[in-house]
Amino acid sequence: MSWYCDYAIGDPLHGSYHDTEYGFEITDESMLFERLVLEINQAGLNWGLILKKRPAFVSAFEGFDVSRIARYDDNDRKRLLNDAAIIRNRLKIDAVIHNAGVVESMRDSHGGFDSWLRQHHPMIKPDWVKLFKKTFKFTGGEITGEFLMSTGFLPGTHRPDCPVYKIIERTCPPWSEASVGFYTTD
Repeated sequence: MSWYCDYAIGDPLHGSYHDTEYGFEITDESMLFERLVLEINQAGLNWGLILKKRPAFVSAFEGFDVSRIARYDDNDRKRLLNDAAIIRNRLKIDAVIHNAGVVESMRDSHGGFDSWLRQHHPMIKPDWVKLFKKTFKFTGGEITGEFLMSTGFLPGTHRPDCPVYKIIERTCPPWSEASVGFYTTD
């Protein structure tokens, strides 16, 4: 993953995301869900395309309001499939709607998406992948790994000599040694 630091630093498209979002811990449900949706939509495509289309995704999915998306019906699916500003892939759109319902149910079962993640942390990537495949739609190894690295649950988002790495490390994200003891697998 270290190539991303070389590629992104100073790049007008990737730079801001690299410097202020990628690898930083996220706790807000809609922001976590947004990241999952963007990672799902990136599958088979280029991350730059997703960053360019990000504002359109925010609009099309109503700010990633999980409760609203979980109630999307066939008219919403048609609207999304006809929206040229986003990725118009039926499997991805269906996964987003399904996964919104899953995240919504995590409020009752675990206290929310962030709590669900923390209740399973720490785990190694293969275990996370199994859990995500069992829990969500359209979440294979790459999507799961990128989601977890981009939200601070797995290491690997920045090289240790990247200036952003040092900023993230000081916040003690879930992947860091200093914070691993705070999250049990019980």
